Amino acid sequence: MKGLIVRTGSVDFGIKSEGTLYSGVIKGNFRIKGIKSTNPLTVGDWVEFDPATGYITKLYDRRNYIVRRPTNLSKQLHIIGANIDLALLVITIREPETDLGFIDRFLATAEAYGIPVVLCFNKVDLLSEEDMELLEGMEYLYESIGYETIRLAAGVESFDMNALAKILEGKITLISGNSGVGKSTIINRLVPEAGTKTGDVSTAHHKGMHTTTFSKMYEFREGYIIDTPGIKGFGVVDMKESEISHYFPEIFKTAEECRFSDCTHTNEPGCAVRRAVEEHRIALSRYQNYVAIRDDLGDGKYR
Repeated sequence: MKGLIVRTGSVDFGIKSEGTLYSGVIKGNFRIKGIKSTNPLTVGDWVEFDPATGYITKLYDRRNYIVRRPTNLSKQLHIIGANIDLALLVITIREPETDLGFIDRFLATAEAYGIPVVLCFNKVDLLSEEDMELLEGMEYLYESIGYETIRLAAGVESFDMNALAKILEGKITLISGNSGVGKSTIINRLVPEAGTKTGDVSTAHHKGMHTTTFSKMYEFREGYIIDTPGIKGFGVVDMKESEISHYFPEIFKTAEECRFSDCTHTNEPGCAVRRAVEEHRIALSRYQNYVAIRDDLGDGKYR
């Protein structure tokens, strides 16, 4: 029987098929060829399974997936969702502050796997006048590159969530972001019956052990919302240094004007990208994060 994995766990998987939820398990020798991952299956995967025994026997080809690097396993990756139509990256200016490096690493990873991203600025009700200026600057930066942004105050009961609901309608959407940015609050506002709480779907971290991650999908308006635990850091994996610029749209476009076709945009003469940074046509923060990712890959941090 064919089914959709809607929940991951330490032992079993929740599989939905023809309106019924089943509990599925994998055998010890179940592996995915060509992918060095800590988890062979994830939410959003379509699988073949035996409803009588729960044994999962086949993984159908993925349209796409998105990954992160586990805390202490640099040579492997953790797949946090598959067959995704949209990623909603939840960002906060304060409480906590979302680092621009985290945002750009997430965006580059999503670009690499062909997943559109909407940047969701949450907790705008907590912002000062100075904070609002920073928010507007970030919105301008990412909208000028081509990313859609939306503001939320999900913790305010009177705040209308309909604009976000329309964006997510009919899509399989992965909601991600740092711990504490309000992902659970957003999901509870959209899917009240979810009753998501901090710790219901979370990471269990122990010194000397890698982080175990559990995710869950909720039905929402002809689609699904994938809830993932908060991510403290986001390491870009499975990329070549020469490809990093491809995943920064404004850098990739400007690179066509570089003197050398293999320009790394770091120290070559006639580099159009560095000139664009100097002329403020490419944001310095984006360029610095591009260089940081290149440096990380060169050091072998995320391979």
